[in-house]
Amino acid sequence: MRRCTVLPSAALDLSLTLKVASLAMDSLCRGVFAGNSRELSVRSCFPSLFQAEQSHRSVILGLLLGTGRRPQPAAALIRQARAERWSQWSLRGGLEMLPQALDSHLTTRGVHVLRGQPVCGLSLQAEGHWKVSLGDSSLEADHIISAIPASELSKLLPAEAEPLAHVLSTITAVSVAVVNLQYRGAHPPVQGFGHLVPSSEDPVVLGIVYDSIAFPEQDGSIPGLRVTVMLGGSWLHILEARGRALSQELFLQQAQEAVATQLGLKEQPSHCLVHLHKNCIPQYTLGHWQRLESAMQFLAAQRLPLTLAGASYNGVAVNDCIESGRQAAASVLGTGSNS
Repeated sequence: MRRCTVLPSAALDLSLTLKVASLAMDSLCRGVFAGNSRELSVRSCFPSLFQAEQSHRSVILGLLLGTGRRPQPAAALIRQARAERWSQWSLRGGLEMLPQALDSHLTTRGVHVLRGQPVCGLSLQAEGHWKVSLGDSSLEADHIISAIPASELSKLLPAEAEPLAHVLSTITAVSVAVVNLQYRGAHPPVQGFGHLVPSSEDPVVLGIVYDSIAFPEQDGSIPGLRVTVMLGGSWLHILEARGRALSQELFLQQAQEAVATQLGLKEQPSHCLVHLHKNCIPQYTLGHWQRLESAMQFLAAQRLPLTLAGASYNGVAVNDCIESGRQAAASVLGTGSNS
């Protein structure tokens, strides 16, 4: 005789919520922020989810119904991306082409770009200008747009900006190891952009991107399959706390094991690249939006000629950083955010 238990609707809702949190949101937070979903702020990390819930008291229902008509963006490329429903984008020579093109555009127009001269400190002059210390030299600036990590900027600010420095110092970041693997003659076992991994299944691997499927034109002349394995999160902090060396050999071993287990690619890769990016992804922990609000209020009250931009504030993705830079430039030029 079979027995079954009928759960009340409230219990079913709670069970579904816990399942979504432990699998979907955990994986999403790890894939985008390499962070712990229990510590991150949904309002700051995923504002569309927050707005959906606020509008319809349900994330899923809010996403289905939408939060209202979005204003049509002025940029033709953005309109094209939305019309064609782009899910991802790149450049023919890789994303490094973007900073290279920006550098070329600026230098050919007479902009002097300083390289290899880290900023050692910032001080305000009597006439309201900044003095930027560069070790053995310095320069003056009417206005500063800072796109460096918030915690690094906090160390450079003068004593009169200590309240701002304190706020910025609380915006921490985590490290991520990126392992690129190429398998000569291999074929993708699945289709798609990639997959994310919940921490309950693998605390080491954040996710795997199927590069050859997303951008086959970047495979080059060597036939095969390219994948990128992302490692990090609390796992790196645990290893560092235990005093274990974070070596390229360790990351490569973990990445190959993940690809063998999750994609069935058990052969040795023909090519591999391993990079550890220290403190590369800011963490928007609970209260992040309030800290940003406090920073903006201080800047306005003190009339500091300083604009904050970059991944530490309103988005860590490439698109977010591009938009952050655009808004910063528009603000300084006084042309408004819709220009």
